Amino acid sequence: MNFRSLYQHGFARVAACTGHTVITDPHANAEAVLRHARRCAAEGVAVAVFPEMVLCGYSIEDLLLQDALLDQVEEALQTVVAGSAQLLPVLLVGAPLRHRNRVYNCAVVVHRGRVLGVVPKSYPPNYREFYERRQIAAGDDERGGTILVGGESVPFGVDLLFAADDVPGLVLHTEICEDMWVPVPPSAEAALAGATVLANLSGSPITVGRAEDRKLLCRSASSRCLAAYVYAAAGLGESTTDLSWDGQTLIYENGVLLAESERFPLDDQFAVADIDLDLLRQERQRMGTFDDNRRTHASRTADFRTVSFPLDPPTGDLGLRRRIERFPFVPADPDRLALDCYEAYNIQVAGLQQRLASIGGAKVVIGVSGGLDSTHALIVAARAMDRAGRPRSDILAFTMPGFATSDHTKGNAHKLMAALGVTAAELDITSTARLMLKEMGHPFGSGEPVYDVTFENVQAGLRTDYLFRLANQRGGIVLGTGDLSELALGWSTYGVGDQMSHYNVNSGVPKTLIQHLIRWVIGTGEFGEEAGKILAAILDTEISPELVPGEEMQSTESKIGPYALHDFTLFHVLRYGFRPSKIAFLAWHGWHDADAGAWPPGFPEAKRVAYDLPEIRQWLEVFCRRFFAFAQFKRSAMPNGPKVSAGGSLSPRGDWRAPSDSSATVWLRDLARFD
Repeated sequence: MNFRSLYQHGFARVAACTGHTVITDPHANAEAVLRHARRCAAEGVAVAVFPEMVLCGYSIEDLLLQDALLDQVEEALQTVVAGSAQLLPVLLVGAPLRHRNRVYNCAVVVHRGRVLGVVPKSYPPNYREFYERRQIAAGDDERGGTILVGGESVPFGVDLLFAADDVPGLVLHTEICEDMWVPVPPSAEAALAGATVLANLSGSPITVGRAEDRKLLCRSASSRCLAAYVYAAAGLGESTTDLSWDGQTLIYENGVLLAESERFPLDDQFAVADIDLDLLRQERQRMGTFDDNRRTHASRTADFRTVSFPLDPPTGDLGLRRRIERFPFVPADPDRLALDCYEAYNIQVAGLQQRLASIGGAKVVIGVSGGLDSTHALIVAARAMDRAGRPRSDILAFTMPGFATSDHTKGNAHKLMAALGVTAAELDITSTARLMLKEMGHPFGSGEPVYDVTFENVQAGLRTDYLFRLANQRGGIVLGTGDLSELALGWSTYGVGDQMSHYNVNSGVPKTLIQHLIRWVIGTGEFGEEAGKILAAILDTEISPELVPGEEMQSTESKIGPYALHDFTLFHVLRYGFRPSKIAFLAWHGWHDADAGAWPPGFPEAKRVAYDLPEIRQWLEVFCRRFFAFAQFKRSAMPNGPKVSAGGSLSPRGDWRAPSDSSATVWLRDLARFD
């Protein structure tokens, strides 16, 4: 495979074009369309969408019924067809065409020197400023027909799909302006019939607030239809006798705005984005109700006609024209991140509050290490007690130092417990752990510095064992602290260890989001200034299990890899089922340049690093081996806890069900497809 090619990874580049229309001058407009088309071809665009009636202008009223104009529209269309012969993009061009005894407002689909088909506007409006039915025939009942274009008979109707037979998943449908404003748009039926890229050629004069309405409709269509929606509206040059025009262009994918251009442009404008066809296919596969809806409407969707064509896409490196979030669980947009943090935090708090209420107001028993996860679980517990009207002293918090616990983390644990006003205690596990290792016959019990997995897990197991017995003794439940990232990698001690608890508020929260949740709590002043300072100090501490003695703090990420990359992979595996080679392609575009793109607000400058392709591939392999071939048995027995992120959870009772004895072979084979 050519690893650098976006078309090799299930993407297709699309463009929504607008510019200066010269009303009633089809030949000038044809040249403008070809100018756009050549520019799109140079940028590797597969589909270019133009405004409604772009060849003559939308706002020409009764001039649409003049033979001289209609003759020249047909001539100009042939100019576009001939000029497209050596160009890559499929061109969706608006033109009025005569058919039988009427004029139809059409989208003409042109590719490499031929007309693939013609789609009429279904619903010409006839209200307020619109009088289209005076000149234009409704096309909603046009199905199964043909039309003569340039002396050739081509498919004509609203039942047409255009499928690239060499770009899997690229299936086009087009509607025109008003068609998307009706309760059941033609694009909805087309999506059920298989269309993945929905285009709208629009005239749409601008009035105050209409741009936001268009955005709402485009976003809704792309979200409901699990599709891309490409919208191009008429701009400068249209008649301003009674109206004005803004040339809005939009590209949405599954409810997400990928690109838009400047409104009220003075010259040619286009929005360009790379549509993820794999993502759309995966969403439709997962959401079984999408196909159920197709079956309900099979009488309308089953007879759609498909016109196939070879796109012959470029195979070189075209870059990637879409925003890649370095942290898919942590949006870089400040407003979005603030809302996500508010919701995530309160999902956790509400989940714990309900669990405590349902079992009769038990106390909370929690181990506090001074690390990220236990810190976040503790502040969630504190807020849950506040919401329930209970004293924070009902939280029984224990810090349990072992052989490698640092004074720094233990000190932070004590400071935080004091600042929050919980019932705090210290329980040193070293003597008990030493006794257990000695009785087991472990070399450490005889004084040898052997720090193997048994040495580590004896400490992790004792901590959990103590917490469960303390909960028995004091009428509480053990609150788990392990996060979603650790569950994905199996980075926990099974059974009598940090894998187990009575309830785990962190099980749906990835490590990268936990850091921002704590930053959000600091920023909102949730627990006061003193607690905020302690939380900031904890954020600055190296992530470490603190199990192995030594001069340097034991680093988790140096052993299993950066959580930033693992969470990136986890999101795309769990949410979309992407193959490793595609995830590597996305990760390289998101992470290879630390100065490119946006970072989440508050992310420390010193930690803004880049990863090259060998590093990305190395840690992808680690993830695949651990996630698919090792860690599932721990997830199959994980305790209850709330799903938090739309990216998914790993509960066997929820988002993720998998065998505990699976293999990573197929994922490693895919990873081996590129060097």
